[in-house]
Amino acid sequence: MGRITEDLIRRNAEHNDCVIFSLEELSLHQQEIERLEHIDKWCRDLKILYLQNNLIGKIENVSKLKKLEYLNLALNNIEKIENLEGCEGLAKLDLTVNFIGELSSIKTLKHNIHLKELFLMGNPCTDFDGYRQFVVATLQQLKWLDGKEIERSERIQALQNYPVIEKQVRKQEKAYCLKRAKDKEEAQRKLQETRENEDKKKRRNPGFDGRWYTDIDTTLPSLESKDHQQVPEIQEEEHNKERLDESEDDLEFWNKPSLFTPESRLETLRHMEKQREKQEKFSEKKKKVKPPRTLISADGRALNVNEPKIDFSLKDDEKRNQIILDLAVYRYMDTSLIDVDVQPTYVRVMVKGKPFQLVLPAEVKPDSSSAKRSQTTGHLVICMPKVEEVITGGRRTFKSMKTTSDSSREQTNARSKHMEKLEVDPGKHSFPDVTTIVQEKKHTRLRSELKVIPSEEDPDFEDNPEVPPLI
Repeated sequence: MGRITEDLIRRNAEHNDCVIFSLEELSLHQQEIERLEHIDKWCRDLKILYLQNNLIGKIENVSKLKKLEYLNLALNNIEKIENLEGCEGLAKLDLTVNFIGELSSIKTLKHNIHLKELFLMGNPCTDFDGYRQFVVATLQQLKWLDGKEIERSERIQALQNYPVIEKQVRKQEKAYCLKRAKDKEEAQRKLQETRENEDKKKRRNPGFDGRWYTDIDTTLPSLESKDHQQVPEIQEEEHNKERLDESEDDLEFWNKPSLFTPESRLETLRHMEKQREKQEKFSEKKKKVKPPRTLISADGRALNVNEPKIDFSLKDDEKRNQIILDLAVYRYMDTSLIDVDVQPTYVRVMVKGKPFQLVLPAEVKPDSSSAKRSQTTGHLVICMPKVEEVITGGRRTFKSMKTTSDSSREQTNARSKHMEKLEVDPGKHSFPDVTTIVQEKKHTRLRSELKVIPSEEDPDFEDNPEVPPLI
């Protein structure tokens, strides 16, 4: 069961930078808290306090909260209204679905002059005849009761009938207190029986193979003589039998009728806590450590693995002599969660710790590979250039490659087919000075001193001396 600790308050004070001394609002609902403590010392400036759906049985340690305006104690085990006189600024009090049977205890709220709203729905006292009139006449500062506004005529009528209503309420309250005392005795008896039954079960609990052993020396040889498979089988059988008994006990508990009392609510919560602990123990025993995924076989072969279960496409681009892997990574996933590793024969991508590995159809260059991610689709594209030299079985095979001289010779021959052949005058070997053109950076017009000699291959050529030479 939970308790109110400093760490618990700080964890619920994030809106105040985890500072608790100046805290004005605190929510501690659904924490299985059994006792209200420490809050009046640590959080003096509280204005709003939520404590609904816990196991608090008594209102205490809140009298120093002078600034408290709203206190929510719905769905708890409170049986009496008390210790709220010091909450001078209290304006709203919620005690919905508790076990308040002493209706006369609301008289302690007379000192809370600022109290305007009170909720008592779901309490045994609301079944009393004259309940609302009694509360309206007793707490004249109230404006709302159980979510319904108190009209002036209703208050006048309640004050007129107050002596008669008070006697009725006192009588019903006395009857309830007697019944409550019997319920407490019955709850104590059942609790004692439950403890005795648990002790008997522990005493009847046999050994690991279903029998009692008194002499260890005589037991061990007999066990060694048996088949080694028998002991695990017996343990599993006993474990299954134990779980079956537990499920039957659980079904019997929920089918058993129970009273609307704080004790029955505590019993239910403790039973649920035990079941949860047993389930956690069973899951821990059943849980097995998952072996890591095998990416490389024992003989050194890389395996194809797609643990993230994402789509991909592999393309062999022969024009650019590279292999392209398109991996459909989740669009909005952070790139820092992706790790790429390119090897000569395979590529591995870790997506949120899950491996994707693919064996490549050809050997690639890891150092020249690149990985890019699309900003629109989120896909990961890995470009891996293929190597020219392929190593297979210790022999080296070379792809047919054209040398530089051969390619240049082919280019020269192709160019010569489309060019005019010019003959230079052997007496004058003058050429344009390219270096001076670059240095001066001037657009100069150079005239070539080359004399064009008609080619023998062109029979229709006529030389005209008036035509200037070619530039």
